[in-house]
Amino acid sequence: MLLSTTGVSATTPVLYSFRRCPYAIRARLAIHYSGFNVVLREVVLGHKPPSLLNCSPKGTVPVLILPNGQVLDESYDIMLFALQYHDPDHWLEPLDPIKRSEAEALIAHNDGEFKFWLDRYKYSDRYPDYPVEFYRTQGALFLARLENKLSGHAYLLGDRAGLADMAVFPFIRQFAQVDRVWFDQSSYSLVGAWLDRLLESPLFLAVMTRYVPWDEGADEVSFP
Repeated sequence: MLLSTTGVSATTPVLYSFRRCPYAIRARLAIHYSGFNVVLREVVLGHKPPSLLNCSPKGTVPVLILPNGQVLDESYDIMLFALQYHDPDHWLEPLDPIKRSEAEALIAHNDGEFKFWLDRYKYSDRYPDYPVEFYRTQGALFLARLENKLSGHAYLLGDRAGLADMAVFPFIRQFAQVDRVWFDQSSYSLVGAWLDRLLESPLFLAVMTRYVPWDEGADEVSFP
């Protein structure tokens, strides 16, 4: 969609982000990996800058604003956009339509059903209809699916990380952090090893740099 981009640089894309948000993390992963240069504006979710709301009224992050006025405010769309710019390790491969369909199915499960249960597990006090263990059990059904995918190789669809890994693991990170003791002692050892590999990767460490929150008129930060 095309929206007004008041206050946005005329030549450099702008990314509104929030460091810990899994949607924002996966967008930054793809942008950093692709080498697509942006201006990074770290947002305080309780004090969203007017320029963000003017461009994307729903007020969620990430939001990527291109110099031509195009606004991408879905993290998966931002990932695909960045990979179309440059994809040196072929995250979008394998081009085999069956495996591409598998990747899309995993991401859809993550973004849909798993995210639903993740929110209830993480914020179980807001959802008192069931105990926290119920929400964890429902979310763990997706962990079981990932465990099965990892039974024959190091990453979800092969021996190297791809789009599915990068789109999903920030959410598994959040799930694991709710009760790390439980997660580490669970039967999902392959998921745990996969998660640790990605958390220790130079790419993830690079996109988790802390930045001073941005506000109107503040100095801009180049990323990556």
